[in-house]
This record gives sequence, C-alpha cells and structure tokens, in this order.
Amino acid sequence: MPVTLPDASITEVNRILQVQDAVIRSVPEVETVLGKTGRAETPTDPAPVSMIESIILLKPRSQWRPGMTKDDIIAELDAKLQIPGVRNGWTQPIINRINMLSTGVRTDLGIKIYGRDLDTLEQLAIRAERLLRTVPGAADLYAERTQGGQFLDISINRQAVARYGIRIGDVQDVIETAIGGENNGTVIDGRQRFPIRVRYGREWRDNLEAIRSVLVPVRPPGGAGEGLRTAGMGGREGSGGDMAMTDPGRAGGVAYVPLGQIASITLVPGPPMISSENAQLRSIVFLNVRGRDMGSFVREARDMLDRELPLPPGYTLHWSGQWENQIRAKERLQILLPVVLFLIYLMLYFVTKDFLEAGVVMLSVPFALIGGVYLVALLGYNLSVAVWVGFIALYGLAVETGVVMVVYLHESLDRRLQDHEQGRRGPLTVEDVRNATIEGSVLRLRPKIMTVGTSLIGLVPIMWSAGVGADVMKPLVAPMIGGLITSAVHVLVVTPVLFSLMKERALKRGRLERSKMSAWMK
Repeated sequence: MPVTLPDASITEVNRILQVQDAVIRSVPEVETVLGKTGRAETPTDPAPVSMIESIILLKPRSQWRPGMTKDDIIAELDAKLQIPGVRNGWTQPIINRINMLSTGVRTDLGIKIYGRDLDTLEQLAIRAERLLRTVPGAADLYAERTQGGQFLDISINRQAVARYGIRIGDVQDVIETAIGGENNGTVIDGRQRFPIRVRYGREWRDNLEAIRSVLVPVRPPGGAGEGLRTAGMGGREGSGGDMAMTDPGRAGGVAYVPLGQIASITLVPGPPMISSENAQLRSIVFLNVRGRDMGSFVREARDMLDRELPLPPGYTLHWSGQWENQIRAKERLQILLPVVLFLIYLMLYFVTKDFLEAGVVMLSVPFALIGGVYLVALLGYNLSVAVWVGFIALYGLAVETGVVMVVYLHESLDRRLQDHEQGRRGPLTVEDVRNATIEGSVLRLRPKIMTVGTSLIGLVPIMWSAGVGADVMKPLVAPMIGGLITSAVHVLVVTPVLFSLMKERALKRGRLERSKMSAWMK
C-alpha cells in the first residue's frame, strides 16, 4: 500500500502505479499483480488519490527460487520500489481490512496524535516519524500529511461579469458542466443503468491555462438568451481571442469570453482529507515492526517519544493498530492464565484427594515451561497470543501425563499397604517404598513414551507447513513440542523421586496410608 504526496495528480499517481506493477511483475515469484488508486465506490473506503493499493499473488512455493521466503520477497520488492516521494507499506489483505475497520490504521502499528490545529498535527507527525526511524525494528514509516493538497479555486469577478452583461448563474453553469461534468441522460441496458456525462475532454481541463480558456457565452444586446450553455460548450474556435463571434446564423450572433477574463483561477493549498476521531482532529504515523517483537519496540519507542517529542497543551498521543488488540489480549491473559492454573490444580485435587500431591503434579508445569521457552527462543518466535495459547495447551498435556504417573505410583504402593493391612506381609520399610516407586515408574515408562511420541508425530509436521494459517500454527505448536520433551523428563525422573521422598517421610512419621484413590481396592 504505497503512499505519495497529497498534491500528486491523478495522471502522476497512475504513472507510479503502472511503474510499480511492472517492477513487481519482474520478480520471478510473482504470479499476478493488480493495482488500485483512490477511493472505491463505497463509503467504507475513504482513501485519497495519493494512496495506492496493489494486490500481489505469488506462485506456489515449489516454483520459488531455492531458499527464498516471503520475507525475502518483500525485502527484494521493497528495495526495487524505492521511488522518490513514495513510501511503501506491506501488509496482508484480510488483516489490513480488519485493522482499517477496527482501528483506522492500515499498518500493523500506528501512532494517533489528537489536537485542534491541522498544521501542528502534521508537524508533530513528521517529527515523530523522524524520531522513530532511529528505533531498531521500525519499517514502512509514513507520517500522514494533513496539509499539502492542491485545490482549484475559481473566484468570479462580479464587476467583470456585470460589464459583459453575464449572469453569475450562467458562469457557474458553464464551470459545472465544462469542468465538473453534468449528467444529461441514462443509457438503459436490461437491468443496468449507465449515466451519460457531458464535459470537456481531459486535455481541455487538465491545467490552469486550459481552464482559463473555457468559453462563457455573452448575452448579445437585444438578442435571445436561450441555449447559452449549449453554445458555450460548443464554441471552442474562439478560445484564442478576447471575444469571438461564432454561429453567424443566429440572430444577432453569440459572443464568448474566456473564463480567465471574468474570474480569478488559482491553485490553493489545503488539507486533502480531514480526519477526526472522538470529536478531535487526528493525524497518524503509520509503521510496521520487523525483526523484533512489537511489545519491546513500543516500549522503546514510547520512551523516546516521551523524551524527544513534547506535546503542546491540548494535544495527546495514542498507540493504535494491532497494539490495541495485543493490549486487550494481554489484559485477558492476565486473568485467564491464573484461572487456568487454578482450575488445573482444583481438578488435580479432585483426583488425588490431597493438596500436597496435587502440588507435586503441578510441578510438571514449570518443567514444561522450560522446554517451551527454549524452543520458542531457538526458533526466533516473538511472544504473541498464539504462543500463550500454545503454553496453555501444553500445561494441560503436562499435567495429564503427570496425573497418570502418580496414579501408577500410588497403585503400586497401595497394593503393598493393602497386603500389610490384610496380614499377608509385615510392615513396610523405606526399601519397600522405593521398590514400589520403581515398579510404578517402569510400568509408566512405555505409556509415557508412547504418549509423547504420538503427540510429537502429530505436532512436528506443522513446523514444516507453509500453507494458509501456518504463520499462526507454528508459534502455537512450538511451545507444545519443547514443553512435551522437558515435561516427559520431569514425569519419568523427577516425579517418582519426589513421590518416594514424600512417602518415605510419611513412613518415618507413622502417617503412611493408602491413598484416597484406592477405594476401588477390595
């Protein structure tokens, strides 16, 4: 989504669009490209003429050059499309629409500056853009220009109009019809309707001199005034002189005067589009973040702007874009994570009927966290909502396997305790507790390895996926893969050791008894 200066003409923007499309098509991985400029026929897309939108479709990955990734393609395209006066912005079509509809920012990140004066807002946005360029990770920076648009201003000279005996309404009708165009009818083709619009050709209205030469009919003394606008549209022959007489067949003739003699025609600067939000004028600095996580970038950039960009009284600065969604997700996760851990612990208590043993099983969670964090860091993934969802799923898997291990250990120990209660053996010793722990651990070894193995077989292929949704699934699966490995080590090694220590201590204190899970034993 490249953006150029607000005063760029339609002709120049179309030229830039054509050049960019040709450059994009020259990259071997590009299948097709389609560019659009300006606003579509919908009120939900208030895009100025200076904003271009190009949809790029890539070939299948099997046809890409060896070693090429999507980021490499974007970097190559961005390097080739460095056109003076044009700033590029790279995004995906669907998330771009979601961002624009939800936050009004078409990039991943944006800074909204609110205030009362458009000139001040533009200056603050440009200064913020220059400061953010020094922050590592900033890409596709562009400060929205709230000023700089060029508008055609036609100011009718009332004295000149009176001197020629022309009505103000006649001059305005000529301006409206010749320059702006007027619908004079409709072509009907079945269910379709096409308006018939009449105005001067582009070459007769695309510059000031051509507009100054637009002919306005003069009401001849004593002549009829009918059809003056029609005559004005057809009398281009006399545009070279001050006044010209044409259509000699009409009674009295019809005279014409160039528009430049009865009106002041100039280009005046002004805002190309006035944006407001929450009853305040607004300017935006657009940017994307590459090569680092968005959270650390925003913290560093916010500290810099607080130091280097003092805001005048009445002006405020607000971070927007996907950062708003990330903040909302962070606030929800701060509530959900403790709730999830509490519910896991509560369900463990319902299984073990013992708070201490439930806590021992919960120790598999930090061990799973170790492997997940290491693998996420090794793969270079930033912490995101997808990563945290993967950790939540990992906690459930880790605790599930831990519960099965504890059940096996208790079953082995409870059988010995039952034999002692029924007089089939003597009192248990420390060695009996250790043997029961080893027996339960060995019985659990094969099921545990099979559980971890089947989970990894299902999850590992996702790390090599490249289709739709892979960008979300890979960060989600990474903590699960790393955490399953470390939690398996914990469940097979650490959990039995902790179980043995607890039961040995209970035996020495004379408190060793069958678990509450052994009610099924007769």
